[in-house]
Amino acid sequence: MADAEIIPIGTRGRPGRGAGNKPSSAARNLAPKGNRPAPSHEAATQSVDDEQAPAAATEPATEAAPDQVVEPAVPAAEATQSATQSASTDAAAAEREPASTRERHPLAGIPVSDWLASFQSASKELFGDQWEPRLAAFLAFLRRRLTGEYVIDEYGFDAELTQRFLMAALRPIAQKWFRIEVRGLENIPADGGALVVSNHSGTIPVDGLMTMVSVHDHTGRFLRPLGADLVFSMPVVSSLARKGGATLACNEDAERMLRGGELVGVWPEGFKGIGKSYSERYKLQRFGRGGFVAAALRTGVPIVPLAVVGAEEIYPLVGNIPSLARLLGLPYIPITPFFPLLGPLGLVPLPSKWMLEFGEPIRTDEYEEGAADDPMLVFDVTDQVRETIQQTLYTLLMQRQSVFR
Repeated sequence: MADAEIIPIGTRGRPGRGAGNKPSSAARNLAPKGNRPAPSHEAATQSVDDEQAPAAATEPATEAAPDQVVEPAVPAAEATQSATQSASTDAAAAEREPASTRERHPLAGIPVSDWLASFQSASKELFGDQWEPRLAAFLAFLRRRLTGEYVIDEYGFDAELTQRFLMAALRPIAQKWFRIEVRGLENIPADGGALVVSNHSGTIPVDGLMTMVSVHDHTGRFLRPLGADLVFSMPVVSSLARKGGATLACNEDAERMLRGGELVGVWPEGFKGIGKSYSERYKLQRFGRGGFVAAALRTGVPIVPLAVVGAEEIYPLVGNIPSLARLLGLPYIPITPFFPLLGPLGLVPLPSKWMLEFGEPIRTDEYEEGAADDPMLVFDVTDQVRETIQQTLYTLLMQRQSVFR
């Protein structure tokens, strides 16, 4: 067994074959034609030497053995070029220094002009064609906010912040979502004090915000709303309400703003209006004791009745949780067809079509001095304002083709 001769596989029993560095012909025939290795640099050089040998040129071609594969000869020019390129590539790779972190940085090599062009393109996209003055104004606004060089009035109203951010955030909702149609704008005084009295609805007081942005966009005046105590007891909402121009719904603040020439808004129904069920929609609730009328009589400003159609359908109120509302100190916990069933998604208002109509102003400067102390007169004027709004609501409902268009 020790003297047995070992014959390598693939040599067909012929001693001395299959023991070299090159694969045998049988192994080469098993490999696919596309995967056969290309001739190496040494093989190419050897073929060139063989072609240049005089013996190869003079000897006649002999027939190859059946088990041998005759490889095509590589032309001398191509082999020489390939050898030269390979040598130059190896020399360049040897001389090249290893890449550093700075060279591999994604921002390395970007010219300053490209940075400036990208900045100008982004500014034009954000601010429009007149991006330079608008960008300068925006930067100046940021500087004033950071340094505290801005003006607020005695009620905390920040006109610049309200116009640039609050109105800008509410405007797309008013124009695109609710598609508000405004009528009777000529009944709003261009200057001087006036009291806008409106119906209240919508489960959440969105109608007050939409009235503010509509008045500002069409007349350029800021509507200063009178808010309930609950608005100013909430941590974040109270600060936003103050900066947006709201103040506490009391006669003293209302009279001071009216005497100062402000356009004041009031919603006398209060929580009874926005918290009424969907079955009672567009039926005005009691207007309180007529405190807003007394304030208008004392200051002699006109009362502008406002009727809002469309707010009743944004959150159809179908139920309430009074026990939980008392526990949380809220007037009601609304239940709508989508809230709390859909969670936060149920807080998205339905896109109903809104119509706002400002009625003819009711003058109060024609009454005698001290008319605000006459309870019967105050009640009569209050009832007149309420009936005017109710009749306008009925008229708008008859003109409306659909809730959502």
